[in-house]
Formats: sequence, C-alpha cells, structure tokens
Amino acid sequence: MAVRGCAPAGRERGAGERLILLHIVARGRIGRSPEGELVDRYLKRIIWPTRVTELPDSGGRVPDLPPHSRRVVLDETGDVMASVAFATRLGRWRDEGVREARFLIGAADGFDDATRAGADLLLSFGRATWPHMLARAMLAEQLFRATAILAGHPYHREG
Repeated sequence: MAVRGCAPAGRERGAGERLILLHIVARGRIGRSPEGELVDRYLKRIIWPTRVTELPDSGGRVPDLPPHSRRVVLDETGDVMASVAFATRLGRWRDEGVREARFLIGAADGFDDATRAGADLLLSFGRATWPHMLARAMLAEQLFRATAILAGHPYHREG
C-alpha cells in the first residue's frame, strides 16, 4: 500500500472551521505518468488536507474508515453531479463535522454490489467508461474545484 500527499485531518482553517481529510483510495499504481502529474498538480492546490492510498489491482487492505467519515464510490451507475452540487455536498459534510471523505476508485472491473450499497454517495463522471488512472486525475481536479468554490475562489466559472 502506498500513501502519497499526506496532511493531517481536521486541520483548523479559521474561526472554528474544520477541514475534511479528502482521502483517495485507488486501485493501481499511477507512478510517473501524465495522469500522476495531473493528480499531484491538483492535490497540491487544495487547501484542505489530502491523502492518496494506492492498492494493488486486486487484494491489499483498504484502510479502516474512521468514525464520522463518508464513503464516496466512483461508479458508472452513480449520480452525475454538477461541480457546484458536488461542492455543496462537501460543504454540508464539513459543516456536519465529517472528519474524512473517502473516495474509492476501483480497478477495471469496478466494485461489487456490497461496496456500492455501503457508499454514502455513488459518483459518476458521466456514462462513458474512463480509465481508472484518468478518473483519479478527474477526481483530483473536481476536489480542487469544489474546495475553490467553497472558498469563493474565481477558479470555477458557472455557465
């Protein structure tokens, strides 16, 4: 199991505002690749704490989910959300005291029914099938965009 880009959960930001640990747990090793560079680029821009845990394509142990966490499973059958709606969901979880939002990205065969059923959110980047390494880069960008929206940063342009 590889862990990259680790920052402390629950880091204080300002007047009592706690930030959620954004934890990507993904199957496969991204290594030095264009997708890996994109993931790193976007995660470095996020002011919230982030962590990436890489697991082999099969096997390996998914880290235990701490209390007060939410599990998001990337799945082609999931909800297609606009960036503002995704940001709103993260903001609501933050305001409810969620400590970690864990984003699961599977290998080529995706997830079983039990994993999907245990998700707090099934998230899809559209009905097209995306390579899981590209999905990781797309997720990192959307996490950056969501936190930028919540911070009132002009990065996101609606419409």
